[in-house]
Amino acid sequence: MDIRAILMGLAFAVMWSSAFTSARIIVAAAPPLSALALRFLISGLFAIAIARLLGQSWHLTRGQWRATIIFGLCQNALYLGLNFVAMQTIEASLAAIIASTMPLLVALSGWAFLGDRPKPLALAGLLAGIVGVALIMGVRFTGGVDFYGLALCIGGVIALTVATLSLRGATSGGNFLMVVGLQMLVGCVALSIPAVALETLQIDWSLNLLLAFAYTVFVPGLAATLVWFLLVDRIGAVRAATFHFLNPFFGVAIAALLLGETLRPLDLLGVAVIAGGILAVQLSRLPGASAKTLGKS
Repeated sequence: MDIRAILMGLAFAVMWSSAFTSARIIVAAAPPLSALALRFLISGLFAIAIARLLGQSWHLTRGQWRATIIFGLCQNALYLGLNFVAMQTIEASLAAIIASTMPLLVALSGWAFLGDRPKPLALAGLLAGIVGVALIMGVRFTGGVDFYGLALCIGGVIALTVATLSLRGATSGGNFLMVVGLQMLVGCVALSIPAVALETLQIDWSLNLLLAFAYTVFVPGLAATLVWFLLVDRIGAVRAATFHFLNPFFGVAIAALLLGETLRPLDLLGVAVIAGGILAVQLSRLPGASAKTLGKS
C-alpha cells in the first residue's frame, strides 16, 4: 500500500466520520428526508456536470448500472435516510459507532450467506466487535436511549452492508465521478417520495445550518464518496475497507469536539475494541496475510 493510498484512506475516514456531526446539526433545524434529498440533488448534479466536463460518459456498463442503482438505494436512500431520521433523537457519536460496524457485518454476511470460511483472526475480530458493541449498548441502555432511533440506525447499517457488497461492479469500467453523481440522483428520487408524503417543510434558518448543509453536500457527500471509489479501484475493496477501523475513533471524537457530546469511559473502551475487531477482520482478508506479508503491506 503506497503513501498516496494511505493518505486517501485517512482522508476518507475523516470525511466519512464527520458526516454524523454535520447531519446532527441539519436535522435539528430541518426535516431530515427533505434536507437529504436536496443534498443528493445538488451533489449529484454537481458531480455529473464535472464528470461531463472531464469527458466521462453516462453510458455505463450493465454491472455499473446495477451497482449504481443498488448503491444509490441502499446507501443513500436507506442507510443515510434512516440515519438522518434517527439523529433527531440519538447522538451523532452513537450513530457513528453503529455505522462503523459495517465491515464486521460484511464479514459476517460472507460467512453466513456466501460460504466464506473466516480465518481465526477474523473470528477473533468478529467476537471483539460484538463485545465492543455490547459494552457501548449496555452503557446507553442504562443511561437512556431512544430505541426507535437505535432501530433505525441498525436498519441503516444493514443497508450499508448491502451497498458495500454491491460496490465491486461500480468500480469497473471507469467513469467514477459519473457513477458517484448518478447514484446520488437515485437516492434523491427515492427519498423525495417519503419526504413529500410525510414531512412539513419547516426550517429554522441559521448560519450553522447553512454551513453544515454546504459541508455535507461537498465533503462527506461528494468528496468522500469519490475518494472511496478511487481508493477501492486503486488497492481493492478488502485493503480499502481496512481504513474503516479508524471511523469509530474519528466519529466520536468529532462529535465530542463540535457538539459537546459526552464520552463515557466504557464508550471509549468499546470504540477501541470495535476498532480492533474491524482491523483484525480486514487484515485476515488480505491475500496471503501473515505476520511477514503484513509487515510488507
